[in-house]
Amino acid sequence: MNKLAKLKLFLSRSRSIWSRNIRVWGKLAGPSLLGNFGEPLLYLIVLGYGLGRFVGEVEGMPYMAFLASGVVCTSALNSASFEGMYSAYTRMEVQQTWLGMLTTPVNVGEVVFGEILWGATKSFISVSAILIVAAFLGLVENGWALLVLPVAFLTGLCFSSLALLMTSSAKSYDFFLYYTTLFITPMVLVSGVFFPIDTLPQIVQWIATVLPLYHAISLVRPLMTGGEVSLVLLHVLVLLIFSITAGSLAAYRVKKRLIK
Repeated sequence: MNKLAKLKLFLSRSRSIWSRNIRVWGKLAGPSLLGNFGEPLLYLIVLGYGLGRFVGEVEGMPYMAFLASGVVCTSALNSASFEGMYSAYTRMEVQQTWLGMLTTPVNVGEVVFGEILWGATKSFISVSAILIVAAFLGLVENGWALLVLPVAFLTGLCFSSLALLMTSSAKSYDFFLYYTTLFITPMVLVSGVFFPIDTLPQIVQWIATVLPLYHAISLVRPLMTGGEVSLVLLHVLVLLIFSITAGSLAAYRVKKRLIK
């Protein structure tokens, strides 16, 4: 079998994992979509209107518009991370769904990539809901904001891969608190979600620029506010590097864990 045929087979089997997950999600799609609309709306109203009255403009735009792009990216992060950690751990360890899948011709790499694709899809769905809310509130400048959707998918690939890497080493659900507390929360605070990073100390700014969330926001914010998107290839490359590296390590770790 040549490389192209192997790639097609890999993608086909990974898509079957993705398809299985989306069918399961479809049974509870209503409450999930309600949460996708409700939570960002609360953030935008409470923080956008509340703080916006005191803050005024940030980087030449209303604070609510500045915040909306940050909320979009954190929603992509949270959706992918939840699927890659809590839901994936349940399928791997509690329900042992992955072991059942491995009794078929599907291999570990295909299972992991299928899970990564599903996490990215959840980010896409979540961000789509938020864009509708943002457009309704007048926080989307023009049609270029539709390009936020592929960025959301790429962001989902990145954080789903990182989350699955954590899952590959998790002994219980409590393990994920370390990742959330020590990595996710500090990253959200310093990556430009709530305020520009140039207000931070220089060393913190440097740290922020190597974090994937910063690069996602750097793409999303100008697309939503009508600004100029710069260093596109750099931002995309960083997200891809995190995705490929974390995804490959996750597949390796899961294989060692499940196949003994």
